Amino acid sequence: MSEVADYKLVRNSSVGAELTEEKAKILAAKLGVRQLQDGELLIKEGEADQTLFLLATGTVTVTSKDADGVDQHVYTMKEGECAGTRAFVEQSPRKATLRAVGETTVYTLTPRDFEALLDENPRLAYLVMRALFRVTHANLARMNQESRELTNYITKTQGRY
Repeated sequence: MSEVADYKLVRNSSVGAELTEEKAKILAAKLGVRQLQDGELLIKEGEADQTLFLLATGTVTVTSKDADGVDQHVYTMKEGECAGTRAFVEQSPRKATLRAVGETTVYTLTPRDFEALLDENPRLAYLVMRALFRVTHANLARMNQESRELTNYITKTQGRY
């Protein structure tokens, strides 16, 4: 795969839903490209890197340490999804580890490159932030649904599981 982000993949991603072809090309020009091999670490929980990740091709697993410090599977990303929205927006440490499964291509957006985009193309920056809000909201809704299902399971079985 090329070392330049494919604007078509950007446009078909969770970040590019509202982007025109022209705006997707502008955003793609700001993105870095990382090629990962099977099992290669993209980012480790606790690291201070605030880069936003967009899964272009392949698969990425998301894990997080439990109370005993053991990595637990949290989610498997699909192509077009993004990760790191909280760290990107809040400029805070990572809450999860991301690892490639098979050959994987990830597009990256650093806060510095995004800030340059704010100056150069504020409308595009607005559309990206709106997309990040939608991603965050969808993740929160999914977690709330899972919490309701777990609560329902526990209460209906009187805690026997």
